Amino acid sequence: MNPVLLPPSELPRARQLLSAPALARLLAQDGACRLIEVGCGTRAQFGAAHIPGACWLATASFETPPLYNKVSDGALLALLLELGIDAASTVVLYGRSSLAAARAAHLMLYAGVRDVRLLDGGFDAWRAAGLPCARGEGVVPVPQQAFGAPFPGRPDYLLDTAATAALLASEGTALASIRTWSEFTGATSGYCYIAARGEIAGASWGRAGAEGDVDSMSDYQLADGRMRPPEQIARMWAAGGIHPGLRVGFYCGTGWRASLAFFYAWLMGWERIAVYDGGWFEWSSDPANPVVCRAAEPMRA
Repeated sequence: MNPVLLPPSELPRARQLLSAPALARLLAQDGACRLIEVGCGTRAQFGAAHIPGACWLATASFETPPLYNKVSDGALLALLLELGIDAASTVVLYGRSSLAAARAAHLMLYAGVRDVRLLDGGFDAWRAAGLPCARGEGVVPVPQQAFGAPFPGRPDYLLDTAATAALLASEGTALASIRTWSEFTGATSGYCYIAARGEIAGASWGRAGAEGDVDSMSDYQLADGRMRPPEQIARMWAAGGIHPGLRVGFYCGTGWRASLAFFYAWLMGWERIAVYDGGWFEWSSDPANPVVCRAAEPMRA
């Protein structure tokens, strides 16, 4: 049976996507679990209310301007060790934005952390379940001295621009654009800091969310932020020629939406997947990279 057609309760990696009650049970049973809230900007919201046992991780710790790609492998390794994370750790990530948490989850999987989990629906799901919150600075991690495995453990999970160009030139591949129709066709860049409009030539539309909102993944998530049934996502991808028999690269503007699509594909058991870290921002910054603009094209069903 094709694993992408299984119901959510039978996902090949079902335990990596936690409901709020399941997370509460895990935290009660596993004192060694690393619980991390991932966010951008200040940590004021975290200080006002967070899941008990969590520490705070700013997105600026693992991605860097001007293109907002991941930090160097050395810096990423140092960050994980500082957070008390090695290859054998169980890490649960959540955020006020599921995109921020998914961005961190992808990079931890790339690093080689073997047990990375995401709270389905994020902090809102925890609050909706009526579970208790804590105030203050949160947990101070105890650093690890060594990662305990080769680093990065899954370099195939991340593409740079050269690897993305090679993917496009290869048979049996797909480059999935996790962007709105307006971004995909070039009607808008989607970002105030990205001037270029258009799309990577040869990319397939993998959809994202509401027009004009680069934080929306409503094509992938229910109204409460939880993952849609995987068979719905699989059918959506299949309509764009994206399926698990291919080597699939996901990308968006700067990596956040692509990371969530990657994580959902990983949950479904898709094995040959990656994120193009630079996304449209990096690709469009080099005029030698082929692009296409189809702004007048009507939206596909």
